[in-house]
Amino acid sequence: MTEALKLVPKAEAKQSMKDFRSDQEVRWCPGCGDYAILAAVQGFMPQLGLAKENIVFISGIGCSSRFPYYMNTYGMHSIHGRAPAIATGLASSRPDLSVWVVTGDGDALSIGGNHLIHALRRNVNLKILLFNNRIYGLTKGQYSPTSEVGKVTKSTPMGSLDAPFNPVSLALGAEASFVARTIDSDRKHLTEVLRAAADHPGTALVEIYQNCHIFNDGAFDALKDKQRAEEAVIRLEHGQPIRFGPDGTKGVVRDRTTGDLEVVTVTPANEADILVHDATAPSPTTAFALSRLADPDTLHHTPIGVLRSADRPVYDTLMAAQLDTAVEQNGKGDLTALLTGGDSWKVIG
Repeated sequence: MTEALKLVPKAEAKQSMKDFRSDQEVRWCPGCGDYAILAAVQGFMPQLGLAKENIVFISGIGCSSRFPYYMNTYGMHSIHGRAPAIATGLASSRPDLSVWVVTGDGDALSIGGNHLIHALRRNVNLKILLFNNRIYGLTKGQYSPTSEVGKVTKSTPMGSLDAPFNPVSLALGAEASFVARTIDSDRKHLTEVLRAAADHPGTALVEIYQNCHIFNDGAFDALKDKQRAEEAVIRLEHGQPIRFGPDGTKGVVRDRTTGDLEVVTVTPANEADILVHDATAPSPTTAFALSRLADPDTLHHTPIGVLRSADRPVYDTLMAAQLDTAVEQNGKGDLTALLTGGDSWKVIG
């Protein structure tokens, strides 16, 4: 258990998945991947051993943002793109809470992009679940910041011209201390990643590939079909060689000329060159290079798992230390004195 979670009171009695189901009717389209994610999260929450009253889910706007209604915890359905900002305030002021953000690719990466990157760089102690279905679902099928080039939608009838964001690359570029990717239909893997995110002190971003059955069905078929997935999915495990494919016949090596990563067929001649995954490396360079392996159109060679889990100072802890120091040096602040002090401006209309 991390230092941060030690501050959150433990549950007095043993809990089950049922304890985290709210009395609200779940309203997503039939076949939506959100159902699988909700079930996985509800099933995982008892593992934290925390009182429901000390867990908070905050969402923005979008299909994924219905999530707080369906969790029998505290929660807030906030405004478009602002969930990371609201969660930052809550996590910083209430270290006794376990704070989770639920957002989507449209909510987090368009209007909310600025809030997301600053939460990541600050390393606030909160966990961000980014549901990526590569489409705007709630507003009925417009292209999103993660839609591939050429995507034909209601808002791009001739095909999207925008280059898509890679959420994992974006998070790593923003100095996120924990970045992972998983898939809605792989409950075991999803739960393992949630566990790792919960244990991490600071901001943890988990991208979850989530199928939108109505407006973008089959977007991740390459990663879900058993035969295709064997060639396409690179399962990352800390401390293990990065190998995949039938019987581990494929591997990831670094090109000695360019420094980029590339996929090769493993042979006795190159087996020693296969990279060993180090999620805890201080530098995000290799994790970023891994994130670039996935082609946005075919998703061939897509890494899943924890790409980075590095130690960095946690914003909340640093802020609390500053406040303690200020009190020790100056005593408790006087709000009235601050408001009526000499540093004021006279505005003449």
